[in-house]
Amino acid sequence: MRAAVCVRAGGPEVLEIRELPVPAVRDGWSLVQVQGTGLNRSELRTRQGHSPNVAFPRVLGIECVGIVAASTDPGLPEGTTVAAVMGEMGREFDGGYAEYALLPNSLLMPLSTTLPWDVLAALPETYLTAQGSLDALGIEPGDRGRLLIRGGTSSVGMAAASIAAGYGLTTAATTRRKEKAEALTAAGVDHVLVDDGGTPLPSSVREIWPEGPDHVLDLVGASTAAESLRLVRRGGTVCVSGSLSGWLIPEFQPIAMIPSGTKLTSFHSDDFKGGAGAPVLRRVVQQVEAGVYRPNIDRVFRLDDIAAAHEYMEQDRATGKVVVVP
Repeated sequence: MRAAVCVRAGGPEVLEIRELPVPAVRDGWSLVQVQGTGLNRSELRTRQGHSPNVAFPRVLGIECVGIVAASTDPGLPEGTTVAAVMGEMGREFDGGYAEYALLPNSLLMPLSTTLPWDVLAALPETYLTAQGSLDALGIEPGDRGRLLIRGGTSSVGMAAASIAAGYGLTTAATTRRKEKAEALTAAGVDHVLVDDGGTPLPSSVREIWPEGPDHVLDLVGASTAAESLRLVRRGGTVCVSGSLSGWLIPEFQPIAMIPSGTKLTSFHSDDFKGGAGAPVLRRVVQQVEAGVYRPNIDRVFRLDDIAAAHEYMEQDRATGKVVVVP
């Protein structure tokens, strides 16, 4: 089989297309013929050498969709359409950047859908993270609150905007590039805030919401979390679910940085892996099929072009999800 192997830590050039043996099934694991995989920032950071539990060479990819090719689980017969996310895919064992992936049965989420593979591949990690983040913020259908999404043109940001619009929230979202504003509006964002170093973001937010938003979904992460805590209204909630700026908040001082009564939380998509995420993902697929949610695909690459896909992602050129198909 063809696979994109990360041979060492480094730039996009360390991703090499190689011929590898198709993995043999073993107890508790099944073989999936991969039909598509979404790219994620965490894979970029793993490729750069920032994941301490990863030994190279490794086939990256924390998610994929495909067809069960050989099964050790009677509940997952051959030919079943499945999705898988997280559970140390692409870290402790080989992940979705390949034509076949040997995955734990506990990670496989069976689906029934008519969506094309590239569209289906854009959904699992993105929409599960978006839904889990809104849940962590305490947002429910019918909520009439105000939501600020930082990192709005990321795939998770656009998915969160789509869900939030369906819930009835008023939303604002940030982007560093004016040319991406139209995509945010199409995703259901009410107020697009260009955070390009011109007008300070706090001023832009106070102009539309003098008291601040009720909720902030921070997908930029480490570099903006402290500011997000100052932006949200007193008693509001900030959920950090992204790592566009890295994983660590330098010199984090909780008492100094978290205003009294304001809440800081997070969501990790491992919480929605396997059986926990399956009903949520099925609902997302149904909403996409019905035209309620948008898949927000920016570009589809072939597996042979994986290095170019990583370079594209690293340069922040995407507005939405980048997908790779075999």
